[in-house]
Formats: sequence, structure tokens, C-alpha cells
Amino acid sequence: ALLKGGVSVMNKRPMLLDCDTGVDGAVAILLTKYLNTLELIAVTTVAGNVEVEHTTRNTLQVLELAGMEHIPVYRGAEKPLLCEAVTAHHVHGQNGLNDMTLPKPKREPEAMPAWDAIYKYAKQYEGELTVVAIGPLTNLALAIVKYKELPNLLKRIVIMGGAAVGGNVTPCAEFNVYADPEAADMVFTCGAPVYMCGLDVTMRAYLTAEELDEIASLDNKQAVFTRDVMQGILKFYRTYKLGGVAFHDPVTVLYADDESYFQTDLAGVRVETKGKLTRGKTVTDLYSDKQMEHNAFVVTNVDRDVFKKRVFEILAKYGE
Repeated sequence: ALLKGGVSVMNKRPMLLDCDTGVDGAVAILLTKYLNTLELIAVTTVAGNVEVEHTTRNTLQVLELAGMEHIPVYRGAEKPLLCEAVTAHHVHGQNGLNDMTLPKPKREPEAMPAWDAIYKYAKQYEGELTVVAIGPLTNLALAIVKYKELPNLLKRIVIMGGAAVGGNVTPCAEFNVYADPEAADMVFTCGAPVYMCGLDVTMRAYLTAEELDEIASLDNKQAVFTRDVMQGILKFYRTYKLGGVAFHDPVTVLYADDESYFQTDLAGVRVETKGKLTRGKTVTDLYSDKQMEHNAFVVTNVDRDVFKKRVFEILAKYGE
């Protein structure tokens, strides 16, 4: 945002990031600094990969690492709407950052809770705000319940969550949606345009161990951090015989910025909240001859080479 005579002139569209900052969330935050079409204006935090005090501290620390300590951070929900909290310490480490230690944050989060902040910015940028949500959707659901007109004020909601096929926390549920299925279903049915970057696309957006080393050889502290913070999760993925480490949250941020190298399909999406075996499943009509009401867009593919190039381009800019 450039200031001309005291008036903010934004040549990019405003974006609010709602996150449960773990290892790939940290990289997603680093990427927001040099997007082509979006300008990060605020970050809200939620419990997910790790508890909300960790995700909030991690967010403040990574924003400082990025030289973005001017971006306000609002602490959000510490537990899901109705169910017990689930975490992913076994993937993200005890502190959420692969147990790496970053300098203690120089500031505290703002006093306003996350759900009020989401509404505040939606109202401020009426119809222009993109919310990119890369954690459980509790904050957004609380905001939707409290502020009935919120969905009409948002340009779109882009989420990392769900899967048209499969799952990663159960055979049919992805972690962010499983962590708060009731919240996710409220977001999908709220009336705002919702774009789902689920496992269908994020598992294709992976980087190999060698490519992570190439990133580190860009030789700036943000690039080296990107490689180092991903090492624990890389080990985790190796046990599953996968080609590399999936960049779930970074690919979602890059999709929100530029969808030209992705495949997106209009679909009906609802979240199963009652099933014993299927709780947290994002039920879509993408691969069905029974059509649901089309309420969302599902991202199903990415050009991995272009994705990789964008990650390298952005992280290289930190060294300029």
C-alpha cells in the first residue's frame, strides 16, 4: 500500500491470512511478502497443528523473520466449536516449528479477537477482501455466526482443507476440516465464494529434499529457514514413501494470488459432521453423477514446475 497525500493507494487486493502456523504455515507467511496481486493486511491465529498460544507466537516470530512486523496479528479460537481439540505435534514438533527456536517476538497480538478482526477488515474493504484460511475454520465460523452480513462483504474465501478423494487424519478426512467439521460446513454454506485447496492439489505441490537444499542455497535467512523448518515433516513424509514434502499452506497462498497454473472445478461441497467413520469428510459431487447445489470451487491440479518456480522466485527476493 502506497501513501499519497495521506491516502492509502492499494495497487494489490487486500488479503487476510487466518492460520494455525506450523511448519508449512510459516513458509506460507514468508511467501505473502512478495505476491503479485494480493497485499497481506492482517493475520488471525487459531488452534490447530499446535495450541493457539504456539500458533500465535509462531506467527509473530515468522512475520519478524520476514521483516513484516507492521502486520497486525489477532489471536483467535483456542478450541473447536463443539468437538475436542486435535493437534499434530508429531508432524510439526512441540512448538509447531519443528522445535526450532526463533527470537522471542518483540510484540504481543492485538487485543481484538480474531473473529471481530475478520469482520472489521471485511467492512473496511467492503467486497474486496480475500480471506485465505490455512488452519481449522473456527474463527471464520464464529465471525459468520456473529456478523450475519459477513459473507456478503467478502470477495472470496480460499481454504487449505478437505479432499475430494481420501484424507490424511482418517481415510476420508483432511486435518483442518476434521479438526472442526462443524465450522468447515458453516463456511462452505455461508454464501461467500469458497475455494478449496485440498489434498487433491496440495499433495501434488511437493518439493523434494534436493529442492529444499536448492532453496537454502539462495543463501538468505528466510530461504535457509524454509529448508530447515521442513526437515521434520520431510522425515514424516518419507515414512509414507512420498516423493517429497507437500507444501499444503504455501500452495494455497499462491493459488489465491494467481490461479492461472491450477485446475479449478465448480462443485457442491458439504462436510460430514455426524458420521462415525466419515466425520470431517468433504463430500463433493466432482466424481459423481448425482449433482449437489454448486456452492464452492475445488482445486484439483497444479503445474508443479510453475509452483516450484514461484516459491524460488519469492524466496530469492529476500536476498535482493
